[in-house]
Amino acid sequence: MIESFSVDEIENTLCQVEGIKAARIVAGPDKNIEEIHILASSSKGPKQLSRDIESLLMARYGLPIDHRKISIARINSHDVRINRARPKLVSIGYESLDRNARVRVVLSYKGQEYDGIEEGPNSRVGRLRLVASATLRAVEKIMLQSYSLALEDITAVKLGGQMAVTVLVAMVNSSGEESFVGSSVVKEDESKAIVRAVLSALNRRLGLLIT
Repeated sequence: MIESFSVDEIENTLCQVEGIKAARIVAGPDKNIEEIHILASSSKGPKQLSRDIESLLMARYGLPIDHRKISIARINSHDVRINRARPKLVSIGYESLDRNARVRVVLSYKGQEYDGIEEGPNSRVGRLRLVASATLRAVEKIMLQSYSLALEDITAVKLGGQMAVTVLVAMVNSSGEESFVGSSVVKEDESKAIVRAVLSALNRRLGLLIT
């Protein structure tokens, strides 16, 4: 069982193994590891990587793993460079609807554009949340797997004389829920900082969740 450790911690540890570029663990309701998905370079064979993973998990966490639960996808260096691409902000649009507002965020990824739209109260805090949520809707459209993204919290704070935005994002699927924090300094526009903060929160996952 992985009850004493976070999935994020174990995935980060696996990524320290030579040849592993990204790792994703799927845990069941009983907190046991059901699947381990690995994205690896071609520097090691699958059998050697599986043995390395089994040895690491047993030595560091005391977790015995059946090699049949380990799935390894091997890619060349060119593919690794492509998979590290990140969505970029194209535009943020606002539409006032009396007491409500509609926000549309457009992201670009690998030459294609994806938009997210959210509508809600036309207050200052409301607009901040709408920008963050619209960004999450756009990211969901380019994700490889079936995950739901939710904005748990957003706050703007002054640090060292500069304003910064911090967001808490939840990622939910059938195996459970994980939370991630991202932040960005407000440079020229608060809304752009919100989009950057959301993408910052998800950056460690995007290599596995999008193509």
